[in-house]
Amino acid sequence: MTDESWAGWYRDRQGSDAVILTTDGQQLRLRVRGVDFEGGSFDGLRPVAAGPAESGMFALTDGVLGDCVLEWDLPFPVMAEGVERQATLSCLLSLRRPDPYLYLELRFGGAAFGSQRAESDFGSALATIQRELPPGVHLRTCIACAFSDYFPAPDRGRGLSGGLACFRGAKEEYRGAAGEQDLIGLWDRRTGFVQEVWSCREFEPRPSEGAGTGHRGAFPLETA
Repeated sequence: MTDESWAGWYRDRQGSDAVILTTDGQQLRLRVRGVDFEGGSFDGLRPVAAGPAESGMFALTDGVLGDCVLEWDLPFPVMAEGVERQATLSCLLSLRRPDPYLYLELRFGGAAFGSQRAESDFGSALATIQRELPPGVHLRTCIACAFSDYFPAPDRGRGLSGGLACFRGAKEEYRGAAGEQDLIGLWDRRTGFVQEVWSCREFEPRPSEGAGTGHRGAFPLETA
């Protein structure tokens, strides 16, 4: 995988700074005020080395960066009538306690399609956006891929981001994983975990209904 970098802003009680977020689809890296942070999720960024990060320059909770706001844009692929097109996804993530929240907005074709104002994770926010898109337009990222799923256990929530397992190395077996036990039996054959906003060359669209939707079901799931 080739790293991607996204320009953005970091804000906390000490001010606002331009930053670059970098990801390889699995690990995120952020450099703020000369300090490097890394983690598998946007709310799990830890200082790479002890020192300035722990000197009061940042608010750390259990060693994790918090009490801040991150904003960034990233190029975001969509399929429009079978043709890949480029959109822009704007992300606003508040890690301020006690009420952290996420808001996403996809800009495509001269229009903007937003999630709910206070989403709890990227999977739900991107599903909300998919429901808002016009017919024939579909997200082309890992959350919408035929070979991605979350672990089926209520005590192991999917978290804000990065808990999405990729099964591109066991495609046919995953297609037949209809229930929890099927997926658990296949779990050790996952290729790894990926960010919901990532995309790779082996992407295949997740069916919207019927066979082949795997354990997770269609994307997006229909809401009541």
